[in-house]
Order: sequence, then structure tokens, then C-alpha cells
Amino acid sequence: MKGLTPSGLEHARKLLANCILFRKLTPNERSALVARAHMRRFQAGDTIFLMGAQHDSMLAVLSGEVKISMSSSEGREIVLAILRPGEVFGEIAMLDGKPRSADAKALTDCNLAVLERRDVLAALEGNPAAWRGLIEVLCSRLRRTDQHLVEFALLGLPARLAKALLRVIDGERGETPMADGRSSRLTQHELANLVGATRENVNKCLQEWRRVGIIRMEKRVISIADRDALEALAAPE
Repeated sequence: MKGLTPSGLEHARKLLANCILFRKLTPNERSALVARAHMRRFQAGDTIFLMGAQHDSMLAVLSGEVKISMSSSEGREIVLAILRPGEVFGEIAMLDGKPRSADAKALTDCNLAVLERRDVLAALEGNPAAWRGLIEVLCSRLRRTDQHLVEFALLGLPARLAKALLRVIDGERGETPMADGRSSRLTQHELANLVGATRENVNKCLQEWRRVGIIRMEKRVISIADRDALEALAAPE
């Protein structure tokens, strides 16, 4: 992969080996795919692509975090997912060749592997069993969307916010937790966009949770102090 050291190349291979989409590929097939990919670096806040852009590549997160979101015509942002090393995005446009269905922005400094459509499809077509990984990725996206719709429809803000914090800290799909497993660097504005609320209401919840010892807040970092209590808030009767 252009721009990667030998140790970085091996790290990229290991990440792709753990990615659901590429688990069914043989080690040689994964190595060949990595060799054809190229790396891009983004700084925190950089736009990776915008909804409607015409690109048919997909991307894998090698380091850092990426925010996937959509914006309304009024400019309101809805955060769909926070992606971490080993996760992929852009696979929908890669598959159907149509414009991007959401925005992608670097939440932190990050390194991404860009995988071109022709190379990914060639790798999958060379190993029919690998298509199962693609189906699993798409099903995971649908299940997550269904879960979020139910939460927006049926749960109050405290439960939605507690669930969102746990997902962000543990890893959206249970596979890529935060490095320390207990804290999040999302801003309150980003958390508000994640749960469909105002920043002011999110702040009220967080301040109350801090007061009773459920979380700790220091600058941008939100840490879990009482996980049992937060999980109880996330699962109201």
C-alpha cells in the first residue's frame, strides 16, 4: 500500500483480516487487496466525502475515528455512526456505483485505506464464499438503522443518550471499543446529533449524571464512573 511502512502494511493486513467484509478471503487474497489499496491521511474535522458525491471506492479505517452523518435542508446534522479501526464505509456507493448516501468526516486524525471498486469486486468474485461477509455487513447496517428508529420512536432522551454513550464507548458494533473502554471524546453537540436532541437538553442530562456519580466529565472527555447505573438508564422498564 502506497505510503505504508512494512510494519504499517502488516497492521493493515491484520485489520482487514478482522473486518467482517474480508474475513472469508484467504490471506493471499487479503494481501493482494491491501497491495492495491492506497492510504489517505485526514486531520480531525476534515471532510472525507459529502453525500451526493460520485465516488465508487470504499474505505477502511486504519487508525482514528470517522463520523458518518446526514444533514437536513435546514442544516441540522444527524450522526449515523462513529467508525473505528477495522471498520469499513462507503460500501453502498462501491456496490451500486451511485452517489454517496451520507457524509463522512474525520472525527480525529485518521489514516484510511482506499479500496477501489474494481479491486474489491475482483477479490470477492474470486472467492464466492466472501460474498457472505458483504451480506453480513449490509444486514448489520439495516439492523442498526432499525434499532435507532425504534429508540427515537419509543424512548425518552435519558435512555437514548445512555444507549448512545454505551455504544460509542463499547464500539458501535461491539467489535471496536474505545482504547480505554470507558470514555468518549464526542462533543455534547455531536452527542445531541447522535440522539436527535438539543445540546442544551443533552447537557442537562450529563450534568445530572455527573452530579450523582454516573459519569465524569473533564474537558471533552466523558468517562463512565458507574456502568451499572448507566446500563439501567439505557434499559428502562
